[in-house]
Amino acid sequence: MIERILKYSVERRHWVVALTLVAALFGAWSLSQLPIDAVPDITNKQVQINVEHPAFSTTDIERLVTFPLETALAGIPGLEHTRSISRNGFCQVTAVFDDAVDIYFARQQINERLTAARESLPSGIKPRMGPITTGLGEVLMWAVEFDSPALGQAGAFVTPGGERLTNKVQRLAYLRTVQDWFIRPQIKTVPLVADVDVIGGYVKQYHVLPRLGQLSAHGLTLNDLVAALERNNLSLGAGYIERDGSAALVRASSRLDGSAAIADVVVKQSNGTPIRVGDVAEVALGGEMRLGSASINGHEAVIGTAMMLTGANSRAVAKAAAEQLTEVQRSLLPLGITVRPVLDRSGLVNATIDTVAHNLFYGAALVIAVLFGLLGNLRAAFLTALAIPLSMLLAAAGMHRAGISGNLMSLGAIDFGIIIDGSVIIVENCLRRLAGRQRELGRLLTLGERLDVVRSASHEVRRPFVFGVGIITVVYLPILALTGIEGKLFHPMALTVIFALAGAFVLSLTFVPAMVALAIRGRVAESDNALMRTARRGYAPVLDFALHRRGVVLGSAVAILLG
Repeated sequence: MIERILKYSVERRHWVVALTLVAALFGAWSLSQLPIDAVPDITNKQVQINVEHPAFSTTDIERLVTFPLETALAGIPGLEHTRSISRNGFCQVTAVFDDAVDIYFARQQINERLTAARESLPSGIKPRMGPITTGLGEVLMWAVEFDSPALGQAGAFVTPGGERLTNKVQRLAYLRTVQDWFIRPQIKTVPLVADVDVIGGYVKQYHVLPRLGQLSAHGLTLNDLVAALERNNLSLGAGYIERDGSAALVRASSRLDGSAAIADVVVKQSNGTPIRVGDVAEVALGGEMRLGSASINGHEAVIGTAMMLTGANSRAVAKAAAEQLTEVQRSLLPLGITVRPVLDRSGLVNATIDTVAHNLFYGAALVIAVLFGLLGNLRAAFLTALAIPLSMLLAAAGMHRAGISGNLMSLGAIDFGIIIDGSVIIVENCLRRLAGRQRELGRLLTLGERLDVVRSASHEVRRPFVFGVGIITVVYLPILALTGIEGKLFHPMALTVIFALAGAFVLSLTFVPAMVALAIRGRVAESDNALMRTARRGYAPVLDFALHRRGVVLGSAVAILLG
């Protein structure tokens, strides 16, 4: 089989080179479509379910919400286990699936179970599934802050709507409002952004702080105050009035739109005098109770995070999100508000890719230099070095097909010396046989004679070449048996090396003999330069000693192994 492949490659050398070029172009396309990241994503397939209910204690949450949810999820196909967290007013249930399960299938199954489980949950409980992302899905983080000149000397800030923010809570609540209503909707339009998370600031609220003495003096209760606010915060429609062939819509808009409107709400009338909310309570702008905060450079801020969809290209998503953030800063933000990136995943990814590219370039240059020094033939050295980029492109095609991302562990694990091993064996033997045949005939070889020599020389070293590649490949096979986090971390490395070795193996049987037949022409002589003579002088005495003193050498080796 191998002999027929070698014969065909030499006789149809032009077709082989053309097919190799097509395969390289396909590999280049696969490389452009390859998800790029800094490190492999070791997160397992999981779906998170979050529930909030401020009135429930930890015990109530565990008994009434967490346990029924975990019970409802039991038996889903591919489910490995569930884990949960129960706190005051909050619970999170995480369902972990087998890696072979499609994440969308898992979410569909969970959604069906949640629909059936709502009957057994307390009233008002609405479980929500988390976004389709992983632990490494944070691709861009930004800070929403005030411009220093906009705060003024007293630290106050006036919004475009005319509200004067005089304290820290009000200012942070305004930053959170800008994040939630200006920035977040725009970032979510970026393709492959699963969700936008936010930490810090306060959710804006209008606080009505009753003055109990005045409420009691007017014969009012807290329930009266709440009922009045609810009655006056409605939008009602009353149909339409038709006149002269046109219709005029009739509606009553009573939505409260600020502190002044809330203070003017009438609670009751006493002897024809209206009692308003502002008469019995203080209305102030405030924020929702929170469990955490965010800071940058020593002062509080609002931090937004763009979460990447599982399996997406982190560099492309981070770049697109950063461009959209720049557009938001330029055209949508209110005056006095600034947003700036504080963490951009694309920087780390670009540095990783630069490292791999430098290794490829310097590795190829070193290989060419060493091969030229040993073979004494620049064309042969360059031909052998071509196996490096071509094997990388073929490996990229395999990675794209297998869904492996390009990262430091996968691309950075390729050893250039291993890749060109087969090419070196074939090229060196072809040079030796061509030079010997020329000396034997005392003239340059004809085309037919050169092709016969290349074919026979390649066939001569087929056994050590095949065994060498096979042994190296077998070394990486046990890595594929790893499971869990170790498997997710090292599988991309092992598979990438195996793909590169397979590509180098195919190239050594086809492309390399064909290129030798095409490129190695004219007079060929075995190299006998100063480097080779020096290496021979240093190696010959060592070899003679090892052969004549076999017992001493073996005994020393055993002593070293035994420690």
